[in-house]
Amino acid sequence: MEKSIQTPLANRILRAIANPIIIFIRENLGIIIGLLVMSIIITVVNPIFLTQANFLNIMRQITTNLYLALAMTMVIILAGIDLSVGSNIALSGVVTAVSIAILGMPLPVAVLMGLGMGVLIGAINGYFAATTKIPPFIITLAMMNVARGFAFIITEGAPVRVMDDAFNFIGAGFVGDIPISVIYLIIFIFICYFIMNKSKLGRHIYAVGGNLDAARFSGINVKRIKFFAYTFSGFMSGFAGVVLASRMFSGQPLAGTGAELDAIAAVVLGGTSMSGGIGKIGGTVIGALIIGVLNNGLNLMGVSTFWQDVVKGIVILAAVYADVAKRKRADEGKSKKKTVA
Repeated sequence: MEKSIQTPLANRILRAIANPIIIFIRENLGIIIGLLVMSIIITVVNPIFLTQANFLNIMRQITTNLYLALAMTMVIILAGIDLSVGSNIALSGVVTAVSIAILGMPLPVAVLMGLGMGVLIGAINGYFAATTKIPPFIITLAMMNVARGFAFIITEGAPVRVMDDAFNFIGAGFVGDIPISVIYLIIFIFICYFIMNKSKLGRHIYAVGGNLDAARFSGINVKRIKFFAYTFSGFMSGFAGVVLASRMFSGQPLAGTGAELDAIAAVVLGGTSMSGGIGKIGGTVIGALIIGVLNNGLNLMGVSTFWQDVVKGIVILAAVYADVAKRKRADEGKSKKKTVA
């Protein structure tokens, strides 16, 4: 009797674990195959790619990109964009470094100052995106310049060194053999997955991105949803800024240059539509892995950074083209069904 009870229970537990994995693979099969093929090619060219040390190096390298991309997924699902994340990294890191090295603030207060600056930039983006008809591209482009400008003003263009072991551990420390920045990343992936897949907030984000007017008529507070997404993006940028400043032992006004492009590339490669309403956190994780593996592989093969930018640009263009083509086919399919009906 006991055995017959345990067996169905064990089967249910296995199904509960296996089903999400199967769904994840099915939804992201194309990019997973692309990642595997890319990894095989790089391994053939340079076997160092498959070593444990290099794998941890890749994971550490993609953390900053994924901090940004997780929040960027929400913003793009809302049919928005956040171009200020790279500059926000610089400003948040600089504020944290200055708070410690120059103002002599305690470490927890300095970290909160950096995070608070990130949230402030995000909240300003969110306020204008939610309450005006100014395109998010213009809003966040303006804030990109404002944040980068303040980072240079505060530092007078020079890095601010921080020689504090406790601060340096935040971004450069290890727990066993695992970089602590990777541990933060795993936590944030689960948080964002829960928000987008298991919460009412996530359902509302998809609803607003899919059909703004329908979401508004159904009683969803569209302004609040937009404000949250951009503010959360600001928080994640601030967090990335603090971690990166810790890793570099300094606040750098040039930190995060171009980071917004890598984040957008990871999101788009992961299957999130620039038109809004479609996207998954799991896809973004795979997209960031593709960007990380691509960068790492090109470095191992000795390809110059200039050509790396060219390759990444082509990959982004191909991903957006594929998204547009997929949307077009879907729209044509709907039109045919309506005509037949």
